[in-house]
Amino acid sequence: MVFDSARFDLHPYAGFETDRFVHRTFCSWEHAGWRSLLVQRFEHVPVVEELALPAAADLHLVLPVSGRAELETRDGGRAVRDRWLPGRVQLGVPHQATVRRYRGDADMRSVQVHLPRDTVDSVVARFDAGVPDFEAMAASVATGDPLLEEAIRALGSAGAADDLYAETAAAFLATHLLSRHGRLRTGRPPAREDARVRAAVAFLRERLAEPVTLADVAGEVCLSVYHLVRVFRAATGQTPHRFLTGLRVEEAKRLLRGTDLALDRIAPRCGFTSPGALSAAFVRHTGIRPSVYRNS
Repeated sequence: MVFDSARFDLHPYAGFETDRFVHRTFCSWEHAGWRSLLVQRFEHVPVVEELALPAAADLHLVLPVSGRAELETRDGGRAVRDRWLPGRVQLGVPHQATVRRYRGDADMRSVQVHLPRDTVDSVVARFDAGVPDFEAMAASVATGDPLLEEAIRALGSAGAADDLYAETAAAFLATHLLSRHGRLRTGRPPAREDARVRAAVAFLRERLAEPVTLADVAGEVCLSVYHLVRVFRAATGQTPHRFLTGLRVEEAKRLLRGTDLALDRIAPRCGFTSPGALSAAFVRHTGIRPSVYRNS
């Protein structure tokens, strides 16, 4: 697992007992000669009681391609339960060690990609994106991304492609993660528009439990719907609708943690039309059901 490279932060894996947990069937470093991107395929043992994953600087993407498992992950705080499902990409948060346990079947396989941190940092610097919120990025990736899934699948079967292919893929993945799941922007909006975005956010918070349309928000801040969506995305990295849904999910999480209210009473307090609508949005944003979140 540890390679002599100044680009990848793999030294935290020194001493990692790989054979206890996985059997590696492909490594782009060894089999394709890539130096710009590390892609590996693994077969996993079906039951693990404690798998301590070290804190590393690189972005680590995991795509399950077969098998099913119930997962429990700790990052120093409380345990979070999730499922290993084919096609559901997971992003490890840089510099965050985790401990994982799981029980699955005998067909657990994955494609895993390590993006060098210097590639990510160069994209951030080019687009003046500030300091990425990798925890928010990981949560966003967990909601689903078919393009990211297919890109990782393609990298796992790239065959004899050379390092130019790997370097291009690394730049694409970093740009896609930052723009689709982060806060990448090509310049801050003017101060006047920034103030209108703040006003729009305040309006959304005030109307959290009420039906709200884009036209409502645009009228409140004196912008056209088109202009609102453009400047809101530039400032926050999200559309107003996605931002509002995130606020509602956060309020649902607060109520699930702090009260004994049933889901059918929490849903209207958070602006959802039904418990089913709340559950669907909650799974998209967090990767787990409300009941699992409450019980964890």
